Amino acid sequence: MSQPSPAPRLTPQFCFNQTALRDFLRISRGTIDDSITQNLNALLTPSRRGFDPASTSSRQWSAPGRILPPGQCGQFKEKVLYPSWAVRSDVLDYCAGVATSPDPEDPDSVLRQIEDVRARERTVNERLDPYSGRYFPREARTESLAMLMRNERAVEKIIRIRTWNLLGERCGSSHESAEEAFDKWRTSQRQ
Repeated sequence: MSQPSPAPRLTPQFCFNQTALRDFLRISRGTIDDSITQNLNALLTPSRRGFDPASTSSRQWSAPGRILPPGQCGQFKEKVLYPSWAVRSDVLDYCAGVATSPDPEDPDSVLRQIEDVRARERTVNERLDPYSGRYFPREARTESLAMLMRNERAVEKIIRIRTWNLLGERCGSSHESAEEAFDKWRTSQRQ
């Protein structure tokens, strides 16, 4: 069985290092969610019956041997899937908090202030130069991080829905959504 993703050390530097942040999320998703079919196949017990040649004579649309026992599905969710989702949720929540906090250590803040002052002092004559009125202020790293967090949360939602649908096919459908099941698990872990 796969192991849940280990939690990274959460610091503002980790969040602002977008390469490290994206790599963590990519590796975590690849280990559990992107390879969910392989992870679930690993839970299947090898065939107890021998090979039946008649099984190849016609196409079988349903795969009764591919449905997993509820105990194994539950254990996979409890020990691997939900902890992995929890680590990623914690990282996304922490970095979203960093993105909305003031950033006194922003290395480009002085440069942005200088550019803003220059832009305000600049003489604009659009008759002589139609492009002279253009000014594109530099984006603060917190704004860039906030945009990344919005995108990553959307990706996370899509991946969880896909994973939950595959779990429903292999383990039996659940009446609750992925988020409801995960929230219920999170609540039970806090108690």
